[in-house]
Amino acid sequence: MIKNRSVILGIISLVVVTAIVTFAISTFIFYGMDRFGPQYQIGFDSSKVSAENIKKFNKVRSILEKEYYMDVDENTLLEGAVAGMADSLKDPYTSYFNKEQMKMFMEKSEGSYVGIGISITTDNNGLLTVIEPFEGSPAAKAGIKQGDKIIKVDDSDVTAIKDENMVISMIKGKENTNVKVTVYRQTEGKSIDFELVRKKIKISNISSEIMDGNIGYIKLVMFDSNIAKDFEEHLNKLLQKKIRGLVIDLRDDPGGDYSQVVQIADRLLPKGLIVYTEDRNKRRAEEQSDEKELEMPISVLINGNSASASEILAGALKDHKKATLVGTKSFGKGLVQTIRPLDDGSGIKVTIARYFTPSGVCIQGIGIMPDIEVTLDEKYKGLPASQVPKEDDVQLKKALEAVKAAQ
Repeated sequence: MIKNRSVILGIISLVVVTAIVTFAISTFIFYGMDRFGPQYQIGFDSSKVSAENIKKFNKVRSILEKEYYMDVDENTLLEGAVAGMADSLKDPYTSYFNKEQMKMFMEKSEGSYVGIGISITTDNNGLLTVIEPFEGSPAAKAGIKQGDKIIKVDDSDVTAIKDENMVISMIKGKENTNVKVTVYRQTEGKSIDFELVRKKIKISNISSEIMDGNIGYIKLVMFDSNIAKDFEEHLNKLLQKKIRGLVIDLRDDPGGDYSQVVQIADRLLPKGLIVYTEDRNKRRAEEQSDEKELEMPISVLINGNSASASEILAGALKDHKKATLVGTKSFGKGLVQTIRPLDDGSGIKVTIARYFTPSGVCIQGIGIMPDIEVTLDEKYKGLPASQVPKEDDVQLKKALEAVKAAQ
Protein backbone atom coordinates (compact mmCIF):
# COMPACT_ATOMS: atom_id res chain seq x y z
CA MET A 1 0.00 0.00 0.00
CA ILE A 2 2.77 2.43 0.97
CA LYS A 3 4.69 1.43 -2.12
CA ASN A 4 1.71 2.12 -4.38
CA ARG A 5 1.18 5.51 -2.74
CA SER A 6 4.85 6.43 -3.40
CA VAL A 7 4.47 5.49 -7.04
CA ILE A 8 1.32 7.59 -7.39
CA LEU A 9 2.97 10.57 -5.69
CA GLY A 10 5.99 10.20 -8.02
CA ILE A 11 3.77 10.18 -11.08
CA ILE A 12 1.88 13.26 -9.85
CA SER A 13 5.17 15.07 -9.15
CA LEU A 14 6.49 14.21 -12.65
CA VAL A 15 3.29 15.51 -14.26
CA VAL A 16 3.48 18.75 -12.26
CA VAL A 17 7.16 19.32 -13.11
CA THR A 18 6.52 18.54 -16.79
CA ALA A 19 3.62 21.00 -16.83
CA ILE A 20 5.75 23.73 -15.24
CA VAL A 21 8.62 23.20 -17.67
CA THR A 22 6.25 23.10 -20.65
CA PHE A 23 4.58 26.30 -19.48
CA ALA A 24 7.95 28.01 -19.01
CA ILE A 25 9.15 26.99 -22.47
CA SER A 26 5.87 28.05 -24.07
CA THR A 27 6.01 31.39 -22.27
CA PHE A 28 9.56 32.00 -23.51
CA ILE A 29 8.62 31.06 -27.07
CA PHE A 30 5.59 33.33 -27.20
CA TYR A 31 6.70 36.15 -24.93
CA GLY A 32 10.43 35.75 -24.39
CA MET A 33 11.43 37.28 -27.69
CA ASP A 34 9.64 40.45 -26.72
CA ARG A 35 10.94 40.46 -23.17
CA PHE A 36 14.55 39.55 -23.83
CA GLY A 37 14.99 40.62 -27.45
CA PRO A 38 15.80 38.32 -30.41
CA GLN A 39 19.01 36.38 -30.18
CA TYR A 40 21.12 35.50 -33.24
CA GLN A 41 24.04 33.19 -33.65
CA ILE A 42 26.81 32.94 -36.23
CA GLY A 43 28.02 29.39 -36.75
CA PHE A 44 31.56 28.26 -37.53
CA ASP A 45 33.01 24.86 -38.28
CA SER A 46 35.11 23.98 -35.23
CA SER A 47 37.49 21.99 -37.43
CA LYS A 48 38.32 25.15 -39.40
CA VAL A 49 38.02 27.99 -36.88
CA SER A 50 39.88 28.07 -33.58
CA ALA A 51 38.10 28.85 -30.32
CA GLU A 52 40.73 31.50 -29.64
CA ASN A 53 39.64 33.49 -32.68
CA ILE A 54 36.00 33.36 -31.62
CA LYS A 55 36.94 34.55 -28.13
CA LYS A 56 39.07 37.29 -29.63
CA PHE A 57 36.19 38.48 -31.83
CA ASN A 58 33.84 38.69 -28.86
CA LYS A 59 36.48 40.34 -26.70
CA VAL A 60 37.23 43.05 -29.28
CA ARG A 61 33.52 43.68 -29.78
CA SER A 62 33.06 44.00 -26.01
CA ILE A 63 35.99 46.42 -25.69
CA LEU A 64 34.67 48.63 -28.49
CA GLU A 65 31.15 48.64 -27.08
CA LYS A 66 32.23 49.47 -23.53
CA GLU A 67 35.36 51.58 -23.93
CA TYR A 68 35.11 53.46 -27.25
CA TYR A 69 34.61 57.15 -26.52
CA MET A 70 31.31 57.30 -28.43
CA ASP A 71 28.27 55.02 -28.62
CA VAL A 72 28.85 52.09 -30.93
CA ASP A 73 26.22 50.67 -33.30
CA GLU A 74 26.60 46.90 -33.37
CA ASN A 75 25.24 46.78 -36.92
CA THR A 76 28.07 49.08 -37.99
CA LEU A 77 30.59 46.76 -36.35
CA LEU A 78 29.07 43.74 -38.05
CA GLU A 79 29.02 45.40 -41.48
CA GLY A 80 32.67 46.29 -40.97
CA ALA A 81 33.41 42.66 -40.17
CA VAL A 82 31.65 41.57 -43.37
CA ALA A 83 33.69 44.04 -45.43
CA GLY A 84 36.81 42.85 -43.61
CA MET A 85 36.20 39.26 -44.71
CA ALA A 86 36.34 40.28 -48.37
CA ASP A 87 39.34 42.54 -47.78
CA SER A 88 41.26 39.86 -45.88
CA LEU A 89 41.66 37.81 -49.07
CA LYS A 90 44.10 40.45 -50.38
CA ASP A 91 42.51 40.15 -53.81
CA PRO A 92 42.30 43.59 -55.46
CA TYR A 93 39.21 42.48 -57.40
CA THR A 94 37.12 41.06 -54.52
CA SER A 95 35.24 43.67 -52.50
CA TYR A 96 32.09 44.25 -50.44
CA PHE A 97 29.60 46.99 -51.37
CA ASN A 98 27.19 48.45 -48.81
CA LYS A 99 23.68 49.35 -49.98
CA GLU A 100 24.57 52.76 -51.35
CA GLN A 101 27.73 51.53 -53.03
CA MET A 102 25.83 48.62 -54.59
CA LYS A 103 23.18 50.96 -55.92
CA MET A 104 25.82 53.16 -57.53
CA PHE A 105 27.66 50.15 -58.92
CA MET A 106 24.55 48.82 -60.65
CA GLU A 107 23.82 52.11 -62.41
CA LYS A 108 24.66 51.70 -66.05
CA SER A 109 25.83 54.37 -68.45
CA GLU A 110 24.10 54.58 -71.82
CA GLY A 111 26.64 56.29 -74.01
CA SER A 112 26.96 59.42 -71.89
CA TYR A 113 27.23 60.36 -68.24
CA VAL A 114 27.90 63.30 -66.00
CA GLY A 115 31.39 63.19 -64.50
CA ILE A 116 34.95 64.37 -65.04
CA GLY A 117 35.94 62.30 -68.07
CA ILE A 118 38.50 59.65 -67.17
CA SER A 119 39.01 55.95 -67.64
CA ILE A 120 40.57 54.13 -64.70
CA THR A 121 41.66 50.65 -63.68
CA THR A 122 42.80 48.81 -60.56
CA ASP A 123 46.55 48.23 -60.26
CA ASN A 124 48.13 45.18 -58.62
CA ASN A 125 48.06 46.94 -55.23
CA GLY A 126 44.33 47.61 -55.45
CA LEU A 127 44.74 51.34 -56.11
CA LEU A 128 42.55 53.08 -58.66
CA THR A 129 44.78 54.39 -61.43
CA VAL A 130 43.98 56.84 -64.22
CA ILE A 131 44.46 55.26 -67.64
CA GLU A 132 43.45 58.28 -69.66
CA PRO A 133 41.70 61.62 -69.20
CA PHE A 134 39.35 62.13 -72.16
CA GLU A 135 40.27 64.92 -74.52
CA GLY A 136 38.55 68.19 -73.59
CA SER A 137 37.15 66.75 -70.35
CA PRO A 138 37.21 68.49 -66.94
CA ALA A 139 39.93 66.05 -65.84
CA ALA A 140 42.13 66.80 -68.84
CA LYS A 141 41.68 70.56 -68.48
CA ALA A 142 42.50 70.41 -64.76
CA GLY A 143 45.74 68.52 -65.35
CA ILE A 144 44.97 64.97 -64.18
CA LYS A 145 47.45 62.63 -65.86
CA GLN A 146 47.83 59.00 -66.81
CA GLY A 147 49.24 57.05 -63.87
CA ASP A 148 47.71 59.27 -61.17
CA LYS A 149 46.43 57.17 -58.25
CA ILE A 150 42.98 58.24 -57.03
CA ILE A 151 43.07 58.16 -53.25
CA LYS A 152 40.14 60.37 -52.20
CA VAL A 153 36.81 61.59 -53.57
CA ASP A 154 35.33 64.57 -51.71
CA ASP A 155 37.85 63.88 -48.92
CA SER A 156 36.58 60.28 -48.52
CA ASP A 157 39.35 57.68 -48.69
CA VAL A 158 38.75 55.31 -51.62
CA THR A 159 41.96 53.30 -51.40
CA ALA A 160 40.06 50.33 -49.93
CA ILE A 161 37.53 50.31 -52.80
CA LYS A 162 39.03 48.04 -55.40
CA ASP A 163 36.48 48.38 -58.18
CA GLU A 164 36.96 51.07 -60.81
CA ASN A 165 33.22 51.29 -61.53
CA MET A 166 32.53 51.96 -57.88
CA VAL A 167 34.88 54.94 -57.73
CA ILE A 168 33.61 56.27 -61.05
CA SER A 169 30.09 56.12 -59.61
CA MET A 170 31.25 58.16 -56.62
CA ILE A 171 32.77 60.76 -58.92
CA LYS A 172 29.64 61.02 -61.06
CA GLY A 173 26.87 63.42 -60.07
CA LYS A 174 24.60 66.19 -61.31
CA GLU A 175 25.87 68.37 -64.12
CA ASN A 176 27.70 71.57 -63.09
CA THR A 177 28.16 70.40 -59.50
CA ASN A 178 31.59 70.26 -57.86
CA VAL A 179 33.62 67.23 -56.91
CA LYS A 180 37.02 67.10 -55.23
CA VAL A 181 39.39 64.39 -56.42
CA THR A 182 42.70 63.75 -54.68
CA VAL A 183 45.39 61.82 -56.53
CA TYR A 184 48.83 60.57 -55.64
CA ARG A 185 51.32 61.31 -58.41
CA GLN A 186 54.23 58.90 -58.13
CA THR A 187 56.50 60.87 -60.45
CA GLU A 188 56.34 63.83 -58.06
CA GLY A 189 56.01 61.85 -54.84
CA LYS A 190 53.05 63.84 -53.55
CA SER A 191 49.25 63.99 -53.42
CA ILE A 192 47.39 66.66 -55.40
CA ASP A 193 43.84 67.98 -54.92
CA PHE A 194 41.71 68.81 -57.94
CA GLU A 195 38.49 70.82 -57.64
CA LEU A 196 36.45 69.84 -60.68
CA VAL A 197 33.06 70.73 -62.14
CA ARG A 198 31.08 67.74 -63.42
CA LYS A 199 30.08 67.93 -67.07
CA LYS A 200 28.15 65.69 -69.42
CA ILE A 201 30.66 63.34 -70.99
CA LYS A 202 29.86 61.75 -74.32
CA ILE A 203 31.79 58.56 -74.76
CA SER A 204 32.54 56.30 -77.67
CA ASN A 205 34.53 53.17 -76.97
CA ILE A 206 35.42 52.50 -80.59
CA SER A 207 36.78 54.39 -83.58
CA SER A 208 38.07 53.35 -86.99
CA GLU A 209 39.76 54.70 -90.10
CA ILE A 210 41.71 53.61 -93.18
CA MET A 211 45.46 54.12 -93.11
CA ASP A 212 48.24 54.08 -95.69
CA GLY A 213 48.33 50.95 -97.80
CA ASN A 214 44.55 50.57 -97.53
CA ILE A 215 44.88 49.02 -94.07
CA GLY A 216 41.95 49.27 -91.68
CA TYR A 217 42.48 50.51 -88.13
CA ILE A 218 40.09 49.92 -85.21
CA LYS A 219 40.72 51.41 -81.76
CA LEU A 220 38.91 49.78 -78.82
CA VAL A 221 38.81 51.95 -75.69
CA MET A 222 37.06 49.33 -73.55
CA PHE A 223 34.72 46.37 -73.91
CA ASP A 224 31.32 47.80 -72.98
CA SER A 225 28.01 45.93 -73.23
CA ASN A 226 27.50 46.88 -76.90
CA ILE A 227 31.05 46.76 -78.23
CA ALA A 228 30.67 43.52 -80.26
CA LYS A 229 27.83 45.04 -82.29
CA ASP A 230 29.80 48.27 -82.74
CA PHE A 231 32.91 46.32 -83.77
CA GLU A 232 30.95 44.42 -86.41
CA GLU A 233 29.56 47.66 -87.84
CA HIS A 234 32.97 49.35 -88.01
CA LEU A 235 34.60 46.25 -89.49
CA ASN A 236 31.90 45.88 -92.17
CA LYS A 237 32.34 49.52 -93.21
CA LEU A 238 36.08 48.97 -93.58
CA LEU A 239 35.54 45.75 -95.54
CA GLN A 240 33.19 47.56 -97.91
CA LYS A 241 36.12 49.86 -98.73
CA LYS A 242 38.23 46.82 -99.67
CA ILE A 243 40.86 47.02 -96.90
CA ARG A 244 43.82 44.66 -97.32
CA GLY A 245 44.62 44.17 -93.65
CA LEU A 246 43.60 45.25 -90.16
CA VAL A 247 45.27 46.79 -87.09
CA ILE A 248 43.37 46.44 -83.80
CA ASP A 249 44.56 48.88 -81.15
CA LEU A 250 44.08 47.59 -77.59
CA ARG A 251 46.59 49.91 -75.92
CA ASP A 252 45.26 51.36 -72.65
CA ASP A 253 42.10 49.21 -72.93
CA PRO A 254 41.35 47.96 -69.37
CA GLY A 255 38.92 45.26 -70.51
CA GLY A 256 35.23 44.89 -69.69
CA ASP A 257 32.45 42.53 -70.73
CA TYR A 258 33.56 38.89 -71.06
CA SER A 259 30.76 37.88 -73.44
CA GLN A 260 31.50 40.82 -75.74
CA VAL A 261 35.17 39.99 -76.23
CA VAL A 262 34.22 36.38 -76.95
CA GLN A 263 31.90 37.58 -79.74
CA ILE A 264 34.62 39.77 -81.25
CA ALA A 265 37.17 36.95 -81.10
CA ASP A 266 34.63 34.62 -82.75
CA ARG A 267 34.36 37.04 -85.68
CA LEU A 268 38.12 37.03 -86.23
CA LEU A 269 39.21 33.47 -85.43
CA PRO A 270 38.80 30.17 -87.28
CA LYS A 271 36.89 27.34 -85.63
CA GLY A 272 38.45 26.46 -82.28
CA LEU A 273 38.94 27.40 -78.65
CA ILE A 274 38.82 31.11 -77.77
CA VAL A 275 39.29 31.01 -73.99
CA TYR A 276 38.41 28.81 -71.05
CA THR A 277 37.91 29.37 -67.33
CA GLU A 278 38.56 27.16 -64.29
CA ASP A 279 37.02 27.61 -60.86
CA ARG A 280 38.38 26.41 -57.51
CA ASN A 281 37.18 22.86 -58.23
CA LYS A 282 38.92 22.81 -61.63
CA ARG A 283 35.58 22.87 -63.42
CA ARG A 284 36.27 24.07 -66.94
CA ALA A 285 34.02 26.25 -69.10
CA GLU A 286 35.06 26.78 -72.72
CA GLU A 287 34.20 29.40 -75.34
CA GLN A 288 34.47 28.25 -78.94
CA SER A 289 34.52 30.09 -82.27
CA ASP A 290 32.72 28.92 -85.41
CA GLU A 291 34.07 28.43 -88.94
CA LYS A 292 33.59 32.06 -90.00
CA GLU A 293 36.81 34.05 -89.74
CA LEU A 294 38.39 37.24 -91.00
CA GLU A 295 40.73 36.15 -93.74
CA MET A 296 43.32 38.91 -93.90
CA PRO A 297 46.55 39.90 -92.10
CA ILE A 298 45.96 41.31 -88.60
CA SER A 299 48.20 43.15 -86.14
CA VAL A 300 47.22 43.87 -82.53
CA LEU A 301 48.70 46.72 -80.48
CA ILE A 302 49.09 46.13 -76.72
CA ASN A 303 50.82 47.83 -73.79
CA GLY A 304 51.02 47.65 -70.01
CA ASN A 305 47.47 48.99 -69.64
CA SER A 306 45.92 46.37 -71.92
CA ALA A 307 44.12 44.15 -69.42
CA SER A 308 41.51 41.47 -68.88
CA ALA A 309 39.22 41.28 -71.95
CA SER A 310 41.96 42.92 -74.04
CA GLU A 311 44.29 40.10 -73.06
CA ILE A 312 41.66 37.48 -73.87
CA LEU A 313 41.43 38.82 -77.42
CA ALA A 314 45.18 39.31 -77.84
CA GLY A 315 45.97 35.90 -76.33
CA ALA A 316 43.48 34.04 -78.52
CA LEU A 317 44.69 35.72 -81.70
CA LYS A 318 48.32 35.03 -80.79
CA ASP A 319 47.77 31.37 -79.89
CA HIS A 320 45.90 30.73 -83.14
CA LYS A 321 48.70 32.52 -85.03
CA LYS A 322 45.99 34.73 -86.44
CA ALA A 323 47.66 38.06 -85.62
CA THR A 324 51.01 39.65 -84.87
CA LEU A 325 51.16 41.35 -81.47
CA VAL A 326 53.11 44.62 -81.37
CA GLY A 327 54.02 46.90 -78.47
CA THR A 328 54.93 46.06 -74.86
CA LYS A 329 53.89 43.40 -72.35
CA SER A 330 50.23 43.53 -71.32
CA PHE A 331 48.95 44.11 -67.77
CA GLY A 332 48.41 40.52 -66.62
CA LYS A 333 44.84 40.17 -65.31
CA GLY A 334 43.61 36.62 -65.75
CA LEU A 335 40.84 36.53 -63.15
CA VAL A 336 37.06 36.43 -63.58
CA GLN A 337 34.66 38.26 -61.26
CA THR A 338 30.92 38.11 -60.65
CA ILE A 339 28.51 40.25 -58.62
CA ARG A 340 26.42 38.56 -55.92
CA PRO A 341 23.58 40.81 -54.66
CA LEU A 342 22.66 40.31 -50.97
CA ASP A 343 19.17 40.33 -49.49
CA ASP A 344 19.46 43.75 -47.83
CA GLY A 345 20.51 45.55 -51.03
CA SER A 346 24.26 45.30 -50.44
CA GLY A 347 26.47 43.01 -52.50
CA ILE A 348 29.84 41.47 -53.06
CA LYS A 349 32.04 41.32 -56.13
CA VAL A 350 34.05 38.14 -55.92
CA THR A 351 36.72 36.50 -58.05
CA ILE A 352 35.30 33.12 -59.04
CA ALA A 353 37.72 31.73 -61.61
CA ARG A 354 40.88 32.12 -63.66
CA TYR A 355 40.83 32.32 -67.43
CA PHE A 356 43.30 30.64 -69.76
CA THR A 357 44.36 31.33 -73.33
CA PRO A 358 43.84 28.50 -75.87
CA SER A 359 47.38 27.21 -75.23
CA GLY A 360 46.55 26.76 -71.53
CA VAL A 361 48.32 29.82 -70.10
CA CYS A 362 46.78 31.84 -67.27
CA ILE A 363 48.29 35.30 -67.67
CA GLN A 364 47.45 36.48 -64.13
CA GLY A 365 50.46 38.46 -62.90
CA ILE A 366 52.38 37.50 -66.05
CA GLY A 367 50.88 39.34 -68.99
CA ILE A 368 51.25 38.63 -72.68
CA MET A 369 54.49 39.38 -74.50
CA PRO A 370 54.17 40.90 -77.97
CA ASP A 371 55.66 39.16 -80.99
CA ILE A 372 57.40 42.42 -81.86
CA GLU A 373 58.42 44.49 -78.84
CA VAL A 374 58.43 48.23 -79.50
CA THR A 375 58.64 51.01 -76.91
CA LEU A 376 57.41 54.54 -77.46
CA ASP A 377 59.87 57.41 -77.33
CA GLU A 378 60.81 58.47 -73.79
CA LYS A 379 59.17 61.87 -74.25
CA TYR A 380 55.77 60.16 -74.44
CA LYS A 381 56.24 58.18 -71.24
CA GLY A 382 53.16 58.52 -69.05
CA LEU A 383 50.94 59.67 -71.90
CA PRO A 384 48.04 57.59 -73.24
CA ALA A 385 48.83 56.05 -76.62
CA SER A 386 45.93 58.01 -78.11
CA GLN A 387 47.79 61.25 -77.37
CA VAL A 388 50.93 60.24 -79.24
CA PRO A 389 51.07 61.96 -82.68
CA LYS A 390 50.72 59.37 -85.44
CA GLU A 391 53.94 60.52 -87.05
CA ASP A 392 55.78 59.63 -83.80
CA ASP A 393 53.82 56.47 -82.99
CA VAL A 394 56.53 53.88 -83.67
CA GLN A 395 54.32 51.07 -82.32
CA LEU A 396 51.58 51.84 -84.82
CA LYS A 397 54.11 52.12 -87.62
CA LYS A 398 55.53 48.70 -86.77
CA ALA A 399 52.02 47.19 -86.65
CA LEU A 400 51.29 48.55 -90.12
CA GLU A 401 54.59 47.15 -91.37
CA ALA A 402 53.71 43.72 -89.96
CA VAL A 403 50.38 43.72 -91.79
CA LYS A 404 52.03 44.75 -95.08
CA ALA A 405 54.69 42.07 -94.69
CA ALA A 406 52.02 39.38 -94.23
CA GLN A 407 50.06 40.34 -97.37
